[in-house]
Amino acid sequence: MPHSLATLNLNYSAEHGKTVLRHVHSGPLRVLKSLYPEGSSICHNILIHPPSGLVGGDVLDIQIALDEGAHALITTPGAARFFASKEHSAFQKTHAKLKNHARLEWLPMETLAYSGCLGTNETVFELGQESMLIAWDIMSLGLPHAKMPFLEGRFSQHLEIKNVWLDKGTINADDMRLLKSPVGLNGKTCLATLVFACGTPIPKATKDKAVEMAREICDSQSKSVKMGVSAPSEKMVVVRSLSDQVEPCMKVFQMIRAAWRSELWNTSTNSPRIWQT
Repeated sequence: MPHSLATLNLNYSAEHGKTVLRHVHSGPLRVLKSLYPEGSSICHNILIHPPSGLVGGDVLDIQIALDEGAHALITTPGAARFFASKEHSAFQKTHAKLKNHARLEWLPMETLAYSGCLGTNETVFELGQESMLIAWDIMSLGLPHAKMPFLEGRFSQHLEIKNVWLDKGTINADDMRLLKSPVGLNGKTCLATLVFACGTPIPKATKDKAVEMAREICDSQSKSVKMGVSAPSEKMVVVRSLSDQVEPCMKVFQMIRAAWRSELWNTSTNSPRIWQT
């Protein structure tokens, strides 16, 4: 039996020009009040997990549904922490389904894999016709600043856009070929992915613009973080990053997200207020 099972169902609908959230939770996983700093059409929410971390046997299950025309921005107040586990694995599972013309920004703070953890972080998106997604996944192995490297344990990542793209893998703390090799992580402890994706093919001019903007920002920050930008599908653009610390990567991802929002969605570049505290 899981040590802690928490579920959260978020359902967004567009009602008379306003995105409205209805939600149901079970266990220690909550959502704070809906905020509308950009007007009623975009609903901002902050996900809260009061224990602030997962240990062996814990399961967090987040289900997100956006009806046609809804626009939601979801973030968290701090890092998701996978603590050391002696026997059982801990799981965080997120599944988001977007109907036609919906928009989702999935922008949680980083995930920290503590030494000794046995963790899995799985995120899956399903995109309807003309729906759009900006999402990132930022993961750090151990706590280098605190001199607590990732020396034991296992962490699995699964990031998927149904029928478009799948990125998954498992990092074992004793896999030196993966962790240290120049064709692996090259000694870096923060690995991250940012995507812009659509439910239908992105017009070439729009896709080229998204790639160009991301590359310009990455090039301007090349001294602090190593990044690459590609368009592996006609429905998406991907930014990949390796760095020694979370903060430089987060800064660049926030800059790219703001640029994409402004140029591709004609939407403000404002960041959630909680990022500024």
